[in-house]
Amino acid sequence: MAALEVPRGQQFPITVVAAYLTLVLRCAASLRCAARVLELFGPTVGHGDAPHWSTGRLWLLRVGLAALRLSKVIADDWVWMIDHSIQIGTTKCLVILGVRLCDLPAGRPLTHEDMELIALEPMNGSTKGAVATCLKETVARTGAPRAIVDDHGADLCGGVEIFRHDYPEVSELYDIKHKAACLLKARLEGDARWKEFASLLGQTKFQIQQTELAFLVPPSQRSKSRFMNIGVLVEWARVAMVALDDPSRLKPLGVEEDRVRAKLGWLTGFCEEIADWSACQAVVDATLDFVRREGLYIGAGLDLAARLPAVSGGAGELREALIDFVTRQSSQARIGERLPGTTEVLESCFGRLKAIEDGQSKSGFTGLVLSLGAMVGKLDSATLGTMLERVGVREVIDWCRKKLGISVQSRRRQVYGIAARATELG
Repeated sequence: MAALEVPRGQQFPITVVAAYLTLVLRCAASLRCAARVLELFGPTVGHGDAPHWSTGRLWLLRVGLAALRLSKVIADDWVWMIDHSIQIGTTKCLVILGVRLCDLPAGRPLTHEDMELIALEPMNGSTKGAVATCLKETVARTGAPRAIVDDHGADLCGGVEIFRHDYPEVSELYDIKHKAACLLKARLEGDARWKEFASLLGQTKFQIQQTELAFLVPPSQRSKSRFMNIGVLVEWARVAMVALDDPSRLKPLGVEEDRVRAKLGWLTGFCEEIADWSACQAVVDATLDFVRREGLYIGAGLDLAARLPAVSGGAGELREALIDFVTRQSSQARIGERLPGTTEVLESCFGRLKAIEDGQSKSGFTGLVLSLGAMVGKLDSATLGTMLERVGVREVIDWCRKKLGISVQSRRRQVYGIAARATELG
C-alpha cells in the first residue's frame, strides 16, 4: 500500500479545509499547488499557517471515504451509472454513481454535484460474475434501481444481465456516446480512405511538429476508444483546409505558401470525405447534446428527429440509426418519466481523478481513488466538518490496506531498495 503520511496534530479551521478541497476539486489545482496557494493567502481563510499537502491529501481521502459510507435513501427511483476505472496493473475499480429521478435536472447535463457515490469496489481483474455480485450487494444501500446505465462492455453488460435475473424490473440503458462511437466504427474501421487519412495524419504530425508549421500539427490519435475522438481530427482537417485555400494569410507568421502545400497539400485529395465525416460528426454531436440535456422519455425519438436536419449520404444513414437507437432506448421509460442516457458525468469523474493523481495514475491505484467520493455531491462547511468527524486517518489506512493491498508504487520502491543495497553487477 502507498504510504499515507499522518499529520502531527495541528488543527485547522473548517474554512481552511473547504478552501483546500475547493482548490483541488473545483479549480484543478494539484495537491502541492493548493497547499502553496493557501500558504500565500491562508490568513484570508481564517488561519495563519498553511497545511502541508499530505495533510490536505488525507482530508480529501477522509471526505471521500465518508461520502462512500454515507447512508443513502432507499427508493425505487435511483439510476445507477457504472463503469470501471483502469490503470496500470491488474486492479480495476468498479464505480457506481447514482442519481434519483426526482432530482434529475431538466434542460441541462448532469454535473458532479448532482451525483452520489454509491459503491467503489477495487477488484483484481473483472468478470461478469464479480460485477453482478457487487451490484447485488449494492441493492442494500439504495434498494433496486429503476435503471442502470453502462457502456455495454462485456463484463459490465454480462454482470447487469445476471443482476436482472433477480431484478427483472430494472432497465439497462446503453450509453449514447459509446453507441455513437460503435456506429462510427462500423462505418470507418473498414474504410480504406479513412485508414489512409489516419496514416497521413500521423506522418504529418511527425514531419512538422519540430518546424515552423508546429501550430498546424494534427491532434494525437488515441490508441483506445479512438472512434470517440474523431471529431477533433476532422475539425483539424477542416481548419487546415482553410489555410490551404488561402496560404497568404499565414505569411505574417513567417510561413511560406510552398511549405504549407508541401506538408498539407494531401488534404485536397480528401475534400469529399472530410465533408462527409464532418457531417457525420455533426449528427453525433447534436444527438449527444440532445440526450445529455433532455434524457430519454416516451417520444424522445420523434423530438430528436425534429431536432436533426435531414441530410444525405453517410450522415443521413447515421442520423436514422441514432434516431432508431434513441427511440428503442426511450421505450423503456414509463409515461411521464425521464431517464438519463449517458455516463459522461462518470467519465468526467475519472478524468478528474487522473488529474488529481497526476503522474501517480501511471503507477496503479492508490488511496486517491477515494477522492471520487469527495468530487461528487454538494459539500459545504457543515457537511465537511461532519464527514471529517466520522472518518479518521486510521480508517482510511485500513480501507486502503483491505481494498488495494500493496500498490504498484510500493512494490517498485521495494525492488529499487533491494537493488540499491545489492552489490554491483559483475
